Amino acid sequence: MCILLYNPKKPVGGAVVQNVTRKEIAPGVNLTTVSTYKFKTGCLSMTLVTRLQKKTASLNAVLPYVLRRGTAKNPDMVSIERQLDDLYGARIEPVVRKKGETQCVGFYADFPDDAYLPGGSSVLEKTAELMGEMLLSPATRGGRLIKEYVDRERENLLADLYAEINDKRYFAAKRLNEIMCSDEAYGVSKLGTVSEAQKISVYTLTNHYRELLASSNIELFYCGSADADRVENVLRYVLSALPRRDKLSLTYTDVKFSPDKDSPTLVTEQMNVSQGKLVMGYRIGDAMREQLHPAMIVFNAVFGGSVTSKLFMNVREKLSLCYYANSAIDRHKGVMVVSSGIEFDKYDEVYNEITAQLEAIKQGKIDSWELEGAKKAIITAISSSVDSPVGLESMYLDSALNNLIATPENMAALVSLVTKEDVVRVAKGVTLDTVYFLTGEGDYAGEERVR
Repeated sequence: MCILLYNPKKPVGGAVVQNVTRKEIAPGVNLTTVSTYKFKTGCLSMTLVTRLQKKTASLNAVLPYVLRRGTAKNPDMVSIERQLDDLYGARIEPVVRKKGETQCVGFYADFPDDAYLPGGSSVLEKTAELMGEMLLSPATRGGRLIKEYVDRERENLLADLYAEINDKRYFAAKRLNEIMCSDEAYGVSKLGTVSEAQKISVYTLTNHYRELLASSNIELFYCGSADADRVENVLRYVLSALPRRDKLSLTYTDVKFSPDKDSPTLVTEQMNVSQGKLVMGYRIGDAMREQLHPAMIVFNAVFGGSVTSKLFMNVREKLSLCYYANSAIDRHKGVMVVSSGIEFDKYDEVYNEITAQLEAIKQGKIDSWELEGAKKAIITAISSSVDSPVGLESMYLDSALNNLIATPENMAALVSLVTKEDVVRVAKGVTLDTVYFLTGEGDYAGEERVR
């Protein structure tokens, strides 16, 4: 079935025409096509969507980097780069993403759009063919992936995992997720773990590659001047050898609507840091059960997701309690994380003020300028994403994983209709689950808060 998401009549005066379609072109393989003359650069992505699991996350994370190193026809990166140079400097890059409790791995390509190339040149078909080779016909030796490629990319992955600790802001948020969701897939990093990465070998990765290819859902995305039929025909051809099982391993996200405990978990850890990191994890609650996505987005912007938010305006600016304070919601999982950088001895003040700002929203203490500022910030962000193919690709992947049939224009319109009552309704279901405090060694450590 083909779903036409947005199909305006051709406007007068040279305005941009944009047709968006979504269609299942093979079992578990969906294609979203944005046909437009708006951009001089086209894009194409192939994303394998699978369950996020500790035992396979590192295998999934390293796989596209290994596949990108060579194909059966172009067995090394030199020959691949030569091919890309012949395609007017097209690029194909590995992509690893975490969306709720799904892991999304594959390739993203950008290239000059055919409509802007001289003499009727076309790069869509050749770029898609090369990407298809990377996915389905990688360079092999003795029926297995190339050992040297696997070993090198495993070491690169380990280096990335070790480097995560250097970004203390990211590290603290990661630790919060690990602690808060220790018995859930969401607690796993998109790169997996050091221990699992160390186990990767040419044998384990080759076997996993074959399993992943046969069992994953696949999201395809194209943005450019080509029409949907042309794109579908191209991708059907380049993916004709894709192995598909009759019954695919469907992805899912296990949503907890409230903590499984009477009081939040409080954890303090010490490191050699000069600035404390206070991270608070919340369950979104009934808003996830009711799929109130536009209201959740606005609530987050009012609370801590914009420069007019309560956390920014009060905790950071007015009271000067922290170096930064913001909130972010994963709408795939229903988890909100509030991150702040603080002096070690400001823990209680910051914790209490963040809690007070959330309580204010629950009580409906939202000024009209706060609500309108939040909605304006969101709509501006949506408009910015529409101004680039990569932004559109990310938005449509999010929509697909949330089972939403909505264009960015539709979402912006829904956001504009959110009321204060809608925001309060979301806030009332939000519950604190876990608090993580990263403090300095030998300084105020808040040990009495460790449980």
